[in-house]
Amino acid sequence: MVKYIVIGLVVVVALYVLATYNALVKRKNMVLNQRSQIDIELQRRFDLIPNLVEVVKGYASHEKSTLEDVVNARSNYLASGSDTQEALQADAQLTTALSRLFMLVESYPDLMANTNFLNLQKELANTEKKIAFSRQFYNDSVNKMNNMIQMFPSNVVAKLFGYKAEPFFETTDKERANISIDL
Repeated sequence: MVKYIVIGLVVVVALYVLATYNALVKRKNMVLNQRSQIDIELQRRFDLIPNLVEVVKGYASHEKSTLEDVVNARSNYLASGSDTQEALQADAQLTTALSRLFMLVESYPDLMANTNFLNLQKELANTEKKIAFSRQFYNDSVNKMNNMIQMFPSNVVAKLFGYKAEPFFETTDKERANISIDL
């Protein structure tokens, strides 16, 4: 009788480990998928940047350092590869550089009236919205995975198979400073 109880317990534990492992794999793949969705939207933004820089260059050629910052930030992101932490830093750098570029553009009324520039600006604004939504879904996926990795008893299985918590996409201190909330 004890033999059957032990066998039953071993089977239940094995089934739990199997189900938990499969859930971890599913959540890890969801995080990777959501990261890929962010990359797709960022690629769209990157494809627009050279055109934007060329249009602005004609009007603001003496603002070379700002344009170079945008191009360098874009290159840094592309060089980050699959390293999430590097990608987060490079994306923050690119967002800051683009913000400075758009602030600079405000001092050029002719550029603000340029149809190509306005179309590019509209496309970038739409892309930024999609990036924000993609980040939100990524963070939701990371939250679910990290909860599973950190909560008992699934954390035992996660440690057994080497799962580690994933980083969230977060705003930088500079980005937070640009937000003012009036209560």
